[in-house]
Amino acid sequence: MSDKLIIVESPAKANTIKKFLGGNTKVVASMGHIRDLPKSKLGVDIEHDFEPEYINIRGKGDLIKSLKADSKKAKKVYLATDPDREGEAIAWHLSKILEEDKDKITRVTFNEITKSAVQKAIKEPRNIDMDTVDAQQARRVLDRIVGYKISPLLWKKVKRGLSAGRVQSVAVKLIVDRENEIENFIPQEYWNIYANLKDEKSKKEFEARFFGKDGKKQEINSKEQVDEILKNIKNAKYIVSEIKKGEKKRNPAPPFTTSTMQQEASRKLGFTLKKTMQLAQTLYEGVKISDKGTVGLITYMRTDSTRISEEARAAAKTHIVSTYGEEYYENRYYKTSKDAQDAHEGIRPTYSDIEPEDVKNDLTKDQYKLYKLIYNRFMASQMKPAVYDTMSVNIKANDYDFKANGQNLKFKGFMILYVEGTDEKEEQEAGMLPELQENQEVKLIKINPKQSFTEPPARYTEASLVKALEEKGIGRPSTYSPTITTILERRYIEKEQKQLVPTELGKIVNKLLTENFTDIINVEFTAKIENEFDEIAEGKEPWKQMIREFYGPFEKELEKVEKDLEHVELVDEVSDVQCEKCGRMMVYKYGKYGKFLACPGFPECRNVKPIIETIEVPCPKCGATVQVRKTKRKRKYYICENNPESCDYISWDKPKLGEKWNPEEAEDVRKETAKRTKKVATKKTTKKKSSKKTTTKKSK
Repeated sequence: MSDKLIIVESPAKANTIKKFLGGNTKVVASMGHIRDLPKSKLGVDIEHDFEPEYINIRGKGDLIKSLKADSKKAKKVYLATDPDREGEAIAWHLSKILEEDKDKITRVTFNEITKSAVQKAIKEPRNIDMDTVDAQQARRVLDRIVGYKISPLLWKKVKRGLSAGRVQSVAVKLIVDRENEIENFIPQEYWNIYANLKDEKSKKEFEARFFGKDGKKQEINSKEQVDEILKNIKNAKYIVSEIKKGEKKRNPAPPFTTSTMQQEASRKLGFTLKKTMQLAQTLYEGVKISDKGTVGLITYMRTDSTRISEEARAAAKTHIVSTYGEEYYENRYYKTSKDAQDAHEGIRPTYSDIEPEDVKNDLTKDQYKLYKLIYNRFMASQMKPAVYDTMSVNIKANDYDFKANGQNLKFKGFMILYVEGTDEKEEQEAGMLPELQENQEVKLIKINPKQSFTEPPARYTEASLVKALEEKGIGRPSTYSPTITTILERRYIEKEQKQLVPTELGKIVNKLLTENFTDIINVEFTAKIENEFDEIAEGKEPWKQMIREFYGPFEKELEKVEKDLEHVELVDEVSDVQCEKCGRMMVYKYGKYGKFLACPGFPECRNVKPIIETIEVPCPKCGATVQVRKTKRKRKYYICENNPESCDYISWDKPKLGEKWNPEEAEDVRKETAKRTKKVATKKTTKKKSSKKTTTKKSK
C-alpha cells in the first residue's frame, strides 16, 4: 500500500515528478481526459437545466480500473493535473471516477516541474476549485450546443462532415473578411523624391527624402506634382538648415505568453501553432538530460501573464551579471493585460543555469530551437535597453524641405542576446549621417523620383491571426492552436506559403453562417462570451445561468433560420467544361481534398475530373502551358504540362517571362513529388497483395 498516489496527465510528466518524491509515493498518468460528452449525440440535457451527460471515454476502461485500484491502495490521492481550467476539469472528472472519500482526494498545482515547486505543492494541497471547473463546463457545453445545433444545417445545405463553432467560425470570418478587403482594394498612386547628397568634407554620401514646403508636410500623388517640384529645385543649392542630435532607447520585449510564443516561433522558426504547442508541452513535462535524468525545462506553456517570480529574477540576475557584466542587467517588471488570467507566470526556463547549448545534444533539433527562443527571450527581458545615438537633419532646396535621419548603436544592451521579430516589413536601420554643420551646403549627386502604389492589407498568417484573435478577445491561450488546426482540417482555409487563404468552401460556409446567425458568428459576441467565462471562473456568475440566458435567444434564432432555409437550395457553380461522357456542362463540387469538377447528371453519369490550374507565363524550357500543383503538404509548385514525356521543367518558383531555368534548382521539388508518387504506388501494391491473401483464405 502506498502512502501517496499522484495522478498527472502524461507519462513524461509522471517520470519527471517521480525523481523529486521519495518514500512510498506512486505517480501515474490519466492520459488526458477520462470523461467527456458523447460524440454520437448532443450530450446536454436541455430539458433538465442543461445538465451535461458525461461518459467514460471509449478505450479508457482498463486505465480507469487501474487508477481505481491504485487509489484504493493509497492513503492520500493528489490530483496534479495542469494548472489551468482544462487541468482543473480533468482533476474534477478524476475525483468523480475514483469515488473516494472527499478527505482522501486533494488537488495540487505547480507552474514548473522542479523539485522545490513539486514539494511545495504537495505540502500545500487544496480543494478542487469548482468555479474554475464550472468555467470549463460552461465553455464545453455552450460550444457543444452551438456546434451540434448549427452543423446539421451545413450538412443539409452544403455537404456532410462540415462543422460550425463559436470560435472557429469567427476565425474563418476574419480570414474571409480580410480576403474580401484584398480583392476590393483599389491601389492609390503616391510618389517619393529621394536626393542622393554628398558631404564634401568627409566625402560621405547619404540619402534625404522629400518632406514638403516651408516646413509643412506635402503628399505627392501624381507625376504632375513631381514635375512641378523638380522644376522648382532644378538649380537649387542644398543647404543644411537644422540639425537635431539625441539618444534613443529600445527596450526588450517581455517574457513569452502562449500567444507571443506562438507568434515568434512562427515568424522566426517557421513552426505551426500546433507544432509549437507540442514541443512546448514536451519541454514543460520533461526531457531526459545527460547526468540529470528527466528535467522539465520550461514553466507551464498556457498562460497570458508576463509576471515573473522573484526567485526567477534573482537567478536571471546571477546569470546575466556573470555572463555579460553588471552593466547589462536591469530588474524589470512587466504589466500584465487587464484581461489576462494571472494565475501563473509567463513562459521562462525553469533553470537559468541550463543554457540551450548545454542541452543541445539531449534535445531534438526543434526542441532545441524552441528552448533557445524561450531562454533568450526571458534573459533579454531582464537586461538593459539598447542605446542609439540619433541625428535628424533638415535640408532646404529653395522653399522645399528634405529630411535625413541616421542612428548609430552605441550600447547593445539586451540586443546582444535577442531581438523580437515582427509581422510587418522591416525597414533597414539607417546608419549614422556624416558630421554636418548648420548652414552648410551639401552637393547633389542625383535626384530620384519614385512612383509607388498603396498595397492591400496582408493576408493573415498563423502568427498574425493569433495576434488578431488575442487583441479582439476571441478565445484564450489554450484555444488558438486547436481552432486554427480545425479550420485547416475542415478545408475552410488553406496555406499558401505561410499565408491563410479562404477556400471556396470556407467562403460558402462563412456566407451561410454570417447571414443567418448574425448574433452568434461575430467578434463582439464571441469576446463577450469569453468575459463571461472569466466571471464564472471568478465565482461572479453561476455557469448554468449563463447558458440559460444564451439558449433562449439562440433557440428562437435557430428555428427562424431552419424555416428560412427550408426551401433554399445552394446551386452548384457551373463551369465552362463539357462532360465528355454525356455532354452536360460540369459543375464545381467540394470533396475531402478540395474543389473538383463533377457531372450534374449524377447518378446516371458519374464522371468527375480534377481542376487543373494553369498560369499565363509559358514554360521557360519548351513554351508549353505551365500547371500549378500542390505537394502533400499543400506547398505549390510549377510544372510543364509535357512533364515527364518531353519536358522536365519543374520549380517551386513561379516562372517569369524571359527568365532562364536552372534544372539543378528543381532537384528537391522532384524528390518531394517523387516520394509522394512512390508512397501512392506502394499503397496500391499493398492493397492488391492483401486482397489476394483474402481471396486465397476464402477459397481454402
